[in-house]
Amino acid sequence: MSLTLYRLEGCPFCEFVVDELEELGVDYDSVWVEGPHSERDEVCAVSGQRQVPVVVDEEYGVVMSQSARILEFLAATYGDEAADPEPA
Repeated sequence: MSLTLYRLEGCPFCEFVVDELEELGVDYDSVWVEGPHSERDEVCAVSGQRQVPVVVDEEYGVVMSQSARILEFLAATYGDEAADPEPA
């Protein structure tokens, strides 16, 4: 799996990203992180910070936080516009 989503149960921003991934049909792995920031060592190790959501897309060499940025990346990379070639 080349795309991993670090997320927290009950996090609405994480759910926005999940909804977009599912709408786009992108396969991904979920890594559930702990509620307290002080216990989010795994997400800190990959992203340098402790907030979620975080997406790691190995295929594109991307490590990204902040749901709005992630949604823009997903749409641009996996959305219909990304799949359509430029008109001649």
